[in-house]
Amino acid sequence: VQLQASGGGLVQAGDPLRLSCAASGLTFSGYSMGWFRQAPGKEREFVASFSARGERIFYGDFVKGRFTFSRDNAKSTVYLQMNSLKPEDSAVYYCAASESNKARSRTYDYRYWGQGTQVTVSS
Repeated sequence: VQLQASGGGLVQAGDPLRLSCAASGLTFSGYSMGWFRQAPGKEREFVASFSARGERIFYGDFVKGRFTFSRDNAKSTVYLQMNSLKPEDSAVYYCAASESNKARSRTYDYRYWGQGTQVTVSS
């Protein structure tokens, strides 16, 4: 199983950014997917989760309507559209796949992890 995250970069506060994560080696439609992030010196933090069948999406409290998580089962890819970025959103963003078909917010619910993509937001 491979999860390939991409789309990170350096942006200014208030800018948008879209992350992608392409999955291979698994039956993508049977997995719930998640995004997490980790800033230096901090624990990995839940960003968003999308259930396998698409009936539930939920976000971390800090998102406050700024991010949108979507998935394209035909392409085995998920996306995280991030708007109104803030400097405190700077982190390495990871996508992950859970064998549970329900949306999950805990890191231990996810079996497969991508390599991460760096997002840096300047003020």
